Amino acid sequence: MGRVPTGRPTSFDIAYLAGVSQPTVSRALRGDRSVSQATREKIEKIARELNYTVDKNASSLRSQRSNTLALLFFEEPATAQDASDSAGEAGGTINPFFLAMLGSITRAAADRGLDLLISFQRMEDNWHVRYQDSHRADGLILLGYGDYTLYEARLEQLVAQGTHFVRWGSVGEDNVGATVGSDNFGAGRIAGEHLLDLGRRRIAFIGQADEHYPEFAERYRGLCAALADAGIAPDPALQRDALTSEDDGHAAARSLIAAGAGFDAIFAASDLIAIGAMRALAEAGLKVPQDVAVVGFDDIPSASMTSPPLTTLKQDMPQAGELLVDTLVAQLDGSAPPHRTLPTRLIVRASTAG
Repeated sequence: MGRVPTGRPTSFDIAYLAGVSQPTVSRALRGDRSVSQATREKIEKIARELNYTVDKNASSLRSQRSNTLALLFFEEPATAQDASDSAGEAGGTINPFFLAMLGSITRAAADRGLDLLISFQRMEDNWHVRYQDSHRADGLILLGYGDYTLYEARLEQLVAQGTHFVRWGSVGEDNVGATVGSDNFGAGRIAGEHLLDLGRRRIAFIGQADEHYPEFAERYRGLCAALADAGIAPDPALQRDALTSEDDGHAAARSLIAAGAGFDAIFAASDLIAIGAMRALAEAGLKVPQDVAVVGFDDIPSASMTSPPLTTLKQDMPQAGELLVDTLVAQLDGSAPPHRTLPTRLIVRASTAG
């Protein structure tokens, strides 16, 4: 038989009134998705009526957790222009897509009663041991990584030392650690099919499409699959390496133009690359989309403000934030969640439909 609520309310009082167990109350008030929405709402309503608040210090002592997650941003590699602008100082930039994802991750953590520690890192720093040794956070969410062949070794160190972490990136069977990411191959196919439907046949791809940047490589593979389905052999001469910056996109597009490659569309691996490419096209007197249709990737805020506005593949940021936090919390609770892949959505604007 349960206890009758008396004095200062406790989680046992809420359990009694809700007709559930005390552990269920604890999970519900943490935002644990294993508790049904109806039960969570019932428990939260009773907690409000009793003016009950979670004692985070007591909860932390019981669980030996800080109830804090660390979100680590990694700088993109500096371009030659970056280095010039910073008078030779080492440094890079933060991909605006990851900055836009910050809101969804922060909201997801807050909904689960967790604090979020946000930090900017450089890949050469010893970030892979700093948080494990300091115990400032229960686990890590990793965004951005540059060259994956260098980053992978750090991930293997995290696994070896038992650090709980989840990263946003390319999803594959050989991933090191838990990974959440978009369906990059499917997105590349969608971009290719859209351009083919518009009658474009010479579709260039701008983005480093190899093992160093697997997300870009998957987008290129998806484009090639769409071309192959249409009976068009992908032309290696229409691919140019570029990292995620306007300067790289500008240089790559200029290279295509100078080579006389004869292309009528560009699928860029990121919006920043696409914006730089559009600038190069304008400088060469080529009109978008009349002469060259352009598709980007990410739907960063500036994508809708280019001239013309940029058609792009939109990633599901709200769901991404939810899954990153839930995947990490599941690890902390002793589960081994699978890798998760999210679909993308084509946002058609005037750079292809003008």
